[in-house]
Amino acid sequence: MPVHTSGSSQGSHGRGAGLGLALASALAFGGSGVAAKPLIEAGLDPLHVVWLRVAGAAVVMLPLAVRHRALLRRRPALLAGFGLLAVAGVQACYFAALSRIPVGVALLVEYLAPALVLGWVRFVQRRPVSRAAALGVVLAAGGLACVVEVWSGLSFDPLGLLLALGAACCQVGYFVLADQGSEAGEEAPDPLGVIAYGLLAGAVVLTVVARPWTMDWSVLAGPAQLNGTAVPALALLAWIVLVATVVAYITGVLSVRRLSPQVAGVVACLEAVIATVLAWVLLGEHLSAPQVLGGAVVLAGAFIAQSSTPAKGSSGPVATGGAERELSARGTAA
Repeated sequence: MPVHTSGSSQGSHGRGAGLGLALASALAFGGSGVAAKPLIEAGLDPLHVVWLRVAGAAVVMLPLAVRHRALLRRRPALLAGFGLLAVAGVQACYFAALSRIPVGVALLVEYLAPALVLGWVRFVQRRPVSRAAALGVVLAAGGLACVVEVWSGLSFDPLGLLLALGAACCQVGYFVLADQGSEAGEEAPDPLGVIAYGLLAGAVVLTVVARPWTMDWSVLAGPAQLNGTAVPALALLAWIVLVATVVAYITGVLSVRRLSPQVAGVVACLEAVIATVLAWVLLGEHLSAPQVLGGAVVLAGAFIAQSSTPAKGSSGPVATGGAERELSARGTAA
């Protein structure tokens, strides 16, 4: 099924709502690292933290999975794809990449996803894309390179880079599949049901990868250190599950439904900026001047991309950089 570019007759209201949801998703996702790092330092393996995160969220969303069980018959490929790519694939590839290359480099490669989405739309589906969205991707990628200080780890491991690129490709799947059926009206698959079954499928896959039966469960019964302050490990886990996963995925999928995969992808680059700022405030990891400048550039790129792209459903032309072009109505591939 084709991936279409964005449109919107709901005007600025629909775009504003989508932008608000995308920002909320970036904030929720960005807070995961600040809560996960103390758990890892307390003795949990990174993959075990990922498994706890996804499995816990799957349990929370289980009632919604039961409620939308008809999706198993109607859209099995969509549910399997979302679980394998948007949940398990992104997490597993990213954390595997971290074991071989610096965090900043892995983040930068993963957040090539918005550019890959634009490339898919433009060169595979042969559909026009907004110049503003393309400019936003370029600015966001450049600013992100400064935020993560990519120059601090220039000795790259080929396999690590390949894994990070795999995370980027899986993230493309997240944006594309999140938009699936959004033009179908009442026939569209309920996003909460898609998320619920995606988390369940992701939890099954990650159980095989993470092998939670080898985890030191006693860590969860004690405290973890958050910048010198003792915090219950279970409280940090609750934040990761409820906010950084459940809320993050719900707001993220809903934002894609209101914006477009390519524009929501650019706004999602703010996750790295938010994560860096939260680490500064809560973990005492101070920002350098290039990081502050890079964060401003990422914000500028996200603003340009979303402000010049019409919200969903618009059939009229859109002015970008003084030239008018017509964007086709958006859909996705499963």
